[in-house]
Order: sequence, then structure tokens, then C-alpha cells
Amino acid sequence: MDILNEVKKIFNIEIEELQKVSNYLDDNIVKVIELINHCRGKIILCGMGKPGHIARKISATMSSLGIQSYVLHPAEALHGDLGTLSKEDILILISNSGETSEICNILPNIKLINIPIVSITSHLDSTLAQYSDYVIALPIFKEACALSLAPTSSTTAALVLGDAIAVVVSELRKFKKEDFALFHPAGALGRKLTVKVSDIMHKNEENPVVNAGVNLGEAIIKMCEFGLGAITIVDENQKLLGLITDGDLKRYIGKREDVYKVNVEDVMTSHPIVTEENILAINALAMMENREKQLSVLPVVREDLVVVGLVRNHDIIKLGIF
Repeated sequence: MDILNEVKKIFNIEIEELQKVSNYLDDNIVKVIELINHCRGKIILCGMGKPGHIARKISATMSSLGIQSYVLHPAEALHGDLGTLSKEDILILISNSGETSEICNILPNIKLINIPIVSITSHLDSTLAQYSDYVIALPIFKEACALSLAPTSSTTAALVLGDAIAVVVSELRKFKKEDFALFHPAGALGRKLTVKVSDIMHKNEENPVVNAGVNLGEAIIKMCEFGLGAITIVDENQKLLGLITDGDLKRYIGKREDVYKVNVEDVMTSHPIVTEENILAINALAMMENREKQLSVLPVVREDLVVVGLVRNHDIIKLGIF
């Protein structure tokens, strides 16, 4: 067996099946999306076996896009979990055959609860389809496995359909990246969209600052105490005058001048690139890196140029948000 060609063949089978299925989509998918968009309750996904795994993935995608959703296990539904359903909910049932016994057994009771039933199935004449208010047909002609038995093309099609429904509904609801970040606070995407310079900058006693007139030797000692690779120079009102970095010191000390005989003003970079504390950290990192000569630190200032902190590229990179 040529394993690589076999893998590619499986890809091609599923891609071809997806293309065929897309041609069968009709106004029912539009009606279902509009129904979900105006739903005041939750979107409940239900499937048994492999379709159950797909149901969980679709539900997770909906939740991450701000669509309230959860998964109902059909076997548990037979033993009390139907009580979680309310008339404002929408139930989406996934079964390729439409005859899955655990699902068919709950259909009469679901009808009594009187909530909209959406089915995703390959068979329009199935029991599930007959009980449904909306049927999305996903006719699969060939599963990808050699025996055409294991759910492969059918589960892929259901998954893609679920993604399409979730994404289109989120677009209709004008779901924004800030909303996405709200639901993903611990993930890299969430941090990228929420972490500001103020959250990670070195401030107050953690921020090395010296006044103008201080000799370079004293500034070096203070820089070494803080270990941030830079020190900010301010006037008597704490307004920014300049910045000295490790790189500046290396270049200056190479001249072999006595560091206690020169002031910080003789070495500092006047009018350095700065950022503000309400700027997203990822944008501050871009300010440091998207330039011909990259920077490692930025003074953080208010609008009146009063220094409130110092942020390093290392502080942002270690968050894993770039």
C-alpha cells in the first residue's frame, strides 16, 4: 500500500462528498439560520455515537461565537434530561440514517414539549425527518472508509454544516472580535484582544526612572538594580525627556569616558518612541518590531508625557499573543 496516496485519496473522497452535499442545500438552511438568529433560548445539539461527538463540536463552536448552546445526550434524555428543554429553545438532532433508536425514542416526548426540531440527516423519508419541523438533507453517497461503513464523510459534512450555521449566525448578530475575546479570556486569542500595556508594564517602584542632571554612573547602578535593560529620564514634573538602553551604554562606554563625569542627558535618546497604557499590548509590540531598527522597550506615558511605566517586548512575547 502506498500510504501517502491512500491518505490523499481519503481527503479527496471527503472533499468530493462535501461538494456534492453543498449542491443539495436549499432554503431550509436559510430558514434554520434565521430561526437560530432570532432564538431567545438555547440551541441544543443531540446525536448518538460519532454524531454525538460532532454535536459537541458544533455546540462548542456556537458557544465560542456567542450563541448559547449545550449538548443533550439522547440516552440521558430518556431518563430525565428532557427536563432541561424549554419552549424558547431549538433542538438540532444529528443522525445520518435518521433511524437511530436512542433519538427516535425521544421524538414523541419532544413533540409534546413543543419546541422546534431541526434534523440533519441523509434520509428524508426517515423517522427523524418525519418528526422534524426543519430538515437539512446531507445525502452522503460514499463514506471514506474502504467498507463505506465507518462514519467519515457523513460526520465531516455535518461538522462543516454546523460551522457554517454558527459562523453565519454570528455574522448576522454582528459578533465582534472583542466579543470573541470576552469568551476566551485564557486563550492566546483572548489575551491578544484584551491585554493592554497597563496590564503588563513595569510601573511605580518597578520602573527605573532618574531625573535630568544625574550622572551616568548613578543611572547605570539603578539600571542594574532593576534589570529591565533601560532607564527613563524625566524632568522635575516627571515628564519624559529621554531614554537610555543597554545598547546606548555599550556604544558610549566604548568611548572609554568616565561615566561619573557625564550626565544622563549626554547619552540618552531624546524624544524616544513611546506608547500609552490603554494601547493593546500586541499593538505596542508591533510598534517595537515593525521598524527598520527594532526596539526592545518603550516608555509608557500619559497624554501630557508624564511617565507612568516601561514595557518590554519580552513582557509581551512571553504572553504568547504575537
